Amino acid sequence: MLLSVENLKSSYGKIKALHGINFHIDEGEVVCIIGANGAGKSTTLMSISRMQSVEPGSKMTFMGKNLLDYPADKVVSKLGISHVPEGRRLFGNLTVMENIILSAFARKDKKAVRNDIERVFSIFPRLEERKTQKAGTLSGGEQQMLAVGRAFISARKLMLLDEPSMGLAPLLMLNVFDALKQINKEGTAILLVEQNARMALQFSQRGYVLETGNIIIEGKSEYLLNSPDVKKAYLGA
Repeated sequence: MLLSVENLKSSYGKIKALHGINFHIDEGEVVCIIGANGAGKSTTLMSISRMQSVEPGSKMTFMGKNLLDYPADKVVSKLGISHVPEGRRLFGNLTVMENIILSAFARKDKKAVRNDIERVFSIFPRLEERKTQKAGTLSGGEQQMLAVGRAFISARKLMLLDEPSMGLAPLLMLNVFDALKQINKEGTAILLVEQNARMALQFSQRGYVLETGNIIIEGKSEYLLNSPDVKKAYLGA
């Protein structure tokens, strides 16, 4: 097991966001979490990447190590977990190449970094075409490509993705997901949070349905796609 989450609880002041959820991810797996706005999806990812505090009794282990022993920067550099947040959060005044180089600041293996940059450009050739362009001037799809490429270079064991399809035209959305499939095939496990439930379930092997801070349904993606309850609530059927 790559990641194990048990009894995960988190709050914003007096507002409970997560009520003690349990889930896991195996090596090389693609897992999705679907749910409505405010269900706690982003809080779950931020808890894993240690950008959100968790309550006593929460347990998270990654490759057998206690995730709670690591601050956010070490989650990336020591454990190999990258996070593509909602809204991408790029350095808009820096170029594409400068954003990519910054993502490798904690890495010492310079030759491997160069190889990874070349790999990112092969997955996203549009980024290479625009490597001297400022990130803030890119289209939404190009910015998402850059956010994913940056995460790919910073950490490779597990990628956390928060709403990667948000604001993208259908064709660009498919391009991004095709690239994510390539990254997954090369060994990176993916935990995907998406409001586009159908796309998320078609992309993943397993899924969890989160509702007001509780996991209410879980199973293989094919099962969830055919579940009457999931269809009615999240698939528009």
